[in-house]
Amino acid sequence: MDRETKLSGFAFIVLLVGLGLATLFIVLFAELADEMLDQELAVFDAVTIHLIEAIGSNWMDTIMFIITELGSVWFLVMLSIGVLWILGVKMHDKWGVLFYLVAVGGGSLLTVLLKHFFSRERPNIDATIDAVGYSFPSGHSMGSLIFYGFLIYLVIRTGQKPWVRWTTIVGLSVLIVLIGISRIYLGAHFPSDVIAGYIAGTIWLVLSLVALEWIQWQQRSPVPPVAALRKVLAPVYRGLMDKL
Repeated sequence: MDRETKLSGFAFIVLLVGLGLATLFIVLFAELADEMLDQELAVFDAVTIHLIEAIGSNWMDTIMFIITELGSVWFLVMLSIGVLWILGVKMHDKWGVLFYLVAVGGGSLLTVLLKHFFSRERPNIDATIDAVGYSFPSGHSMGSLIFYGFLIYLVIRTGQKPWVRWTTIVGLSVLIVLIGISRIYLGAHFPSDVIAGYIAGTIWLVLSLVALEWIQWQQRSPVPPVAALRKVLAPVYRGLMDKL
């Protein structure tokens, strides 16, 4: 079996894993949403909010306000202009541009649809921290996971040095978590809203990246992934049949 066939078959398996992961998170989101609607998360939300409020202080208020702005629409839009310029002008990656818009733009639309579908009221309405409209799922959490998650993907995909990759992965992952905590701390969301935002964001990001990688593998590889998968699995199938 040639190397190209093995790589294409492996790519196909990775895509299947991605779809499986998205399916798992869809189930998790459905379970969480069902518990939210049945008021089964009230104790969890109350305890978590109490624990986070315990670290409250004037200087912490300032820090959390700054962190929450890093996940705001206006800030992510500004950064998106830079990302699109890099993808389109510097890298000439038309598919990257398209699926970045699908991931970030489509994620924003999905957030709005989910909020209106569940229509959960916020714990606190405060326009100064962008806490208006419905609460479930958290738009900041979902948007930041999609945006910063896509940045992590780009850094890994472009083959940066290991220390750059790991610094980016750890730094942006911590930032995503802190943005969610800031929404709880500032009273903009219930903890379950934040978790739901992370889950929904993961689903949409994984599906977007799976579609992007599928198209790119199709274009890069002279061997169609489905045909490659048949070649990869054929020896396994023959081995099983011989044992039977």
